[in-house]
Amino acid sequence: MTTSIGKKFDELRAKNEKALVVYLTAGDPSLAITKELILALEKAGVDIIEVGVPFSDPTADGPVIQEASGRALKSGTTLCGVLKMIAGVRKISALPIVLFGYFNPIFSYGVEKFAGDAHKAGVDGVLVVDLPPEEAPELRQFTDAAGIDFISLIAPTTGTQRAKKIASSATGFLYYISITGVTGTAVPKSGEIDADLKRIRKISSLPVVVGFGISLPEQARQIGRFADGVVIGSALVRLIVENSGKAKLLKIISNYAGEIKTVMNNI
Repeated sequence: MTTSIGKKFDELRAKNEKALVVYLTAGDPSLAITKELILALEKAGVDIIEVGVPFSDPTADGPVIQEASGRALKSGTTLCGVLKMIAGVRKISALPIVLFGYFNPIFSYGVEKFAGDAHKAGVDGVLVVDLPPEEAPELRQFTDAAGIDFISLIAPTTGTQRAKKIASSATGFLYYISITGVTGTAVPKSGEIDADLKRIRKISSLPVVVGFGISLPEQARQIGRFADGVVIGSALVRLIVENSGKAKLLKIISNYAGEIKTVMNNI
C-alpha cells in the first residue's frame, strides 16, 4: 500500500521536483497558531510538515528548538492536544504530516492508544529520534498496523552495515542528518553530503531528505541537486519566534518557505 508520504514523493518525482519539508514546534506560540501556520505553509508550496511534539529533554535539538519546546510545554501543550490540532488540520488539508519527537511522551500516552489516536487524527508518519531499530518494534507493531510510516534517521557517522539495518525497515523516507551534533548549530557541507547520499542510495530505494543546519535558499538549492528533499527546522522556528504576535506572521513565514520552494524548483 502506498502511503500519503509515498504518493507525495511519486508526484514530485513525476514533476521533477524536490520535497520541501518543514519542521515547527507544536504549541509555540499556541496550537491555534500552529494550525494556521501549517495551512499557510501548505499554500506556500511546502510538501510535508514535521510537527514537533514538545518534550522536556529534547537532546537531539539545538537551543532554538529546545526553547520553543519549553515555551510550548509552559503554555500547556500536550501530545493529546497536538493530535487534536492535527485532526483539525486534516478536516481541510491532505498535506502529509509527520509527528516528530521522543519516545517518552508516546510511552506515557500508551503506545497502542497513541497509534490508534494518531491514525484517527490523520498522522501520516512518525519520527522518534531516540528509538533505535532494536527497540522500535514496541511502537511499530501498532503504527505499522495503522498504516503510519516510520521515518528513520541516518547520520554521517552511521556505518554502512548499520545504515543497511536502519534502511531495511524504514518506510516513507530516510532522514539524513547533514551534520554531527544538534539541530541548527552548524552549516552542512554539500560535497560530503553528496558522497554519503550516493552510499545510501546503493542500499535503499527510499527517498532521502537532508536536514539539520539548512536555512538559506541557496543551501536548499545546492543540497536539492542530489537529495530528494530538504528539511528546514531551526531557521523556521526562529522566524516564528521573532515574529510571534505580529499581524504579518503568516505572510512572513509563507514568503520564507515559498522562496525556498521556488529556488528548489529551479535546480
